[in-house]
Amino acid sequence: MPKARTIFTCGACGYETPRWVGRCPGCGAWNTLEESVVAATPEKAGGKIAANQRPGTGAKAMPLKDIPEDTALRSSTGISELDRVLGGGIVEGGLILIGGDPGIGKSTLLLQACDHLARDGKRVMYISGEESARQIKLRARRLGVESDLYVLAENALDAVEEKIRDIQPDVAVVDSIQTMYRPEMTSAPGSVSQIRECTSLIMRLCKETGTSVFLVGHVTKDGAIAGPRILEHMVDVVLYFEGDRQQDYRLLRAVKNRFGSVNELGVFRMTGTGMQIVENPSEELLSHRAKGASGSVVFCGVEGSRPLLCDVQALTSPTFFGTPRRAVNGADGGRVALLLAVLEKRASQRTYNQDVYINVAGGLELSEPAADLALCVAVASSLKDKPVGPDIAVMGEVGLAGEVRTVPQCERRVSECARLGFSTLIIPRANAQRIHAPEGVKVIGVDTVAQALSIIF
Repeated sequence: MPKARTIFTCGACGYETPRWVGRCPGCGAWNTLEESVVAATPEKAGGKIAANQRPGTGAKAMPLKDIPEDTALRSSTGISELDRVLGGGIVEGGLILIGGDPGIGKSTLLLQACDHLARDGKRVMYISGEESARQIKLRARRLGVESDLYVLAENALDAVEEKIRDIQPDVAVVDSIQTMYRPEMTSAPGSVSQIRECTSLIMRLCKETGTSVFLVGHVTKDGAIAGPRILEHMVDVVLYFEGDRQQDYRLLRAVKNRFGSVNELGVFRMTGTGMQIVENPSEELLSHRAKGASGSVVFCGVEGSRPLLCDVQALTSPTFFGTPRRAVNGADGGRVALLLAVLEKRASQRTYNQDVYINVAGGLELSEPAADLALCVAVASSLKDKPVGPDIAVMGEVGLAGEVRTVPQCERRVSECARLGFSTLIIPRANAQRIHAPEGVKVIGVDTVAQALSIIF
């Protein structure tokens, strides 16, 4: 009789090796190999498998043009911001993974989505391996959930599969994948082998039954979803909840979407009765802006199809140490260091003896280069202790020579700024020559950082 064997699996890339090593041979990560026991497979007599015992679904290959099309694949969740991030709604048979820090609102949002779907006549099943049915009932009462949805408190995946095939729900939620386990595997729930096998079974279940499944994933201290990296490759959609738990705003971002754009962003507000959508995020993000203060400038970024105005803040103060401090929140620290060098060399703004603090209000993360000019203007404003005009918005990419380069989707940014009452826009000259400014809005094109600073101040 064959014996079970022990393997070591990399938690970052899924590489398997029969012995432990300090560095993964597959991805080069250190100390990521985890031990797991693989159950033995019984030997087949005669080396042949009967037709009714062959693995797989028995599907046949067919030409692409002969595959029938279904125009009603998507279902709305009843939450417009969630539909936006998903690309228009839930795709039938889709497997969606949503991760985020503890307490950020993953389970709350999904329970509210289940409520809307059940009210629309969908058969919905909420499966929890972390809470009892009574605990889910208490949370549902707090959120005002009164629809007729199925609740299952179970973490043995074989039993979960049996219930799904019996009830045949249109949408199911598994909270969370790290608590699920397969009884025939000897490893503990949450291990690499358990997560991989459980996700594989759920994925196969989605494709066979047409049930759309939301998987809730725990995250590590680094912010990545716990478990093997192959988990994100297996699912159809990967969503991340961002934002500080101490603040009201929550940002839902898609980092993988086989059925839509990966650049969309959903904005929510956490309240005592659940997650509420933010209809006008630009106005909300600027509602608490300190007008008349130096070091503050408005920038218009684009997240997918949505333009967002945010408050970029900078604070400079003389340093008393040999090396000045650089603290950045909401932007790339390396990019900020580069921009400070450009200001020093190309715009005569002395920052070598200044501590510089950068903050993007509202918990946003500025990853696009179009925010370069706004960061430079905010630092210069704090250095000069002169405020930027309350009706001025700035955008543009900055090069090492101090030049201001074009930004994509400039017309959409200009329209959003005009809608919120900004009458003076500082943008790259190449963009200014190609767009038509809205009525009452003055668009000023600049070629260099020094030119932009001279116009503003």
